[in-house]
Amino acid sequence: MTTEKIGFREKIGYGFGDAASSMFWKIFGMYSLFFYTDVFGITAAAAGTMFLVARLWDSFFDVFVGIMSDRTKTRWGKYRPYLLWFAIPFAVMGVITFYTPDFGQTGKLIYAYVTYSLMMIVYSLINVPYASLLGSITSNPIERNALSSYRMSFAFIGSFVTFMLLQPLVDFYAGRFGGETIIKTAENSISTAPIGWVLGVGTIGIVCVVLFLLCFSWTKERVTQIETEENVSVKQDLKNLFHNTPWWILIGTGLAALLFNAIRDSVAIYYFRDYVQVNYKMEGTGWDMTTIYFLVGQAANLIGVMAAPTISAKYGKKRTYMISILMAGILSTGFYFIPNNVTLILILQFFTSIFAGYVLPLLWSMFADIVDHQELTTGRRATGLIFSSSSMSQKLGWAVGAALSGWILAIFNYNPQAAQQAVETIFGERLMISFFPAFCCLLAFIGMLFYPLSDKKVKGIIEQLDEKRAKSAIQ
Repeated sequence: MTTEKIGFREKIGYGFGDAASSMFWKIFGMYSLFFYTDVFGITAAAAGTMFLVARLWDSFFDVFVGIMSDRTKTRWGKYRPYLLWFAIPFAVMGVITFYTPDFGQTGKLIYAYVTYSLMMIVYSLINVPYASLLGSITSNPIERNALSSYRMSFAFIGSFVTFMLLQPLVDFYAGRFGGETIIKTAENSISTAPIGWVLGVGTIGIVCVVLFLLCFSWTKERVTQIETEENVSVKQDLKNLFHNTPWWILIGTGLAALLFNAIRDSVAIYYFRDYVQVNYKMEGTGWDMTTIYFLVGQAANLIGVMAAPTISAKYGKKRTYMISILMAGILSTGFYFIPNNVTLILILQFFTSIFAGYVLPLLWSMFADIVDHQELTTGRRATGLIFSSSSMSQKLGWAVGAALSGWILAIFNYNPQAAQQAVETIFGERLMISFFPAFCCLLAFIGMLFYPLSDKKVKGIIEQLDEKRAKSAIQ
């Protein structure tokens, strides 16, 4: 099993799944706070609290989805069918979430809570089984690293496509159908016409459906459970997981790393509009400086993702992770000290994002290693449950990061109606793109110091599991 090679088309197909997820996830992570404050019309503090409440309980729903997918039996396997079943609901809920109803403040807040929560539920129902699929396609650690790299590469490609398309789409639909309702908070900002947002997100949603269906069609589940799942209860699965020390460490470090991204990404629109204040639109694209900043970051992230397997193969996953997260934190502090110069900002964004790009594929590959570690120590694989916990940490990271972003903006007296933000507000935005995320990187670095699964130990675990599977097949 460990010598089986995964074909190029299957790696591409697996990557398509995260491209689709990331196209929406980047909208949530980088545009949703701005959407809710400046388009939908609720306060930054209310939006931050809504993000935390909706994603917090939904994070634990991920565990339920993981348990359920582990026990799913179809002719397509355990995890692939969820891509088929929930591709269309995924896109539909995205459109509903970014629709702005003609309600009062209370009605809008209720609508936001309900639709955003439902969107996160649908996201869980497709993304948790998709993540679990990595541990089911192959047990070969080299192929897993490759699949994880393809996954992250396509995730960043999907994000890149979103950044290229969303602002032009929103502005186009606003201009085509918005009429006199088109307003802009600044000349260098995306349109705040509601019709532009709902149609722009809907267009991207159609692309997501196609990518999910291709992922379903082009992948295959191969890794089988040594011991049948009927012999182990959900309670025992959870007990095994809670006694898994590497899992706890990876959850904590992953949460801190995702907080780094969430805080920086949430504040970027405000930072460029209020502090940088460069009125620029790229000819032929309609991209403003915020979109260009995002695109530079995604391109650099992609470089880091593609280089991660080679670098980690030479220096080890743990060491590569620690150096990368530390460098990302150090470089992010530079945003506070460099002068207000677009060229310097984009250069710093490029190098910060390269190091941040190394981290994510390693994180997902390490969760696959933890699946093997748990199978060896307990006899139970529980792939869906463990990967659902990784999705849980991702959502918690973005939930806490988005909530903190909204609350910090409120603390520094952000006012969406103001033509010019106060000095203290801009100071808070500068902290949110520099020192606050750097502190998260420091926490992730400290946590990884205690991670026990070295590359050598993982290799030994795989060898022992292969031996057990061979004996089980003979019997």
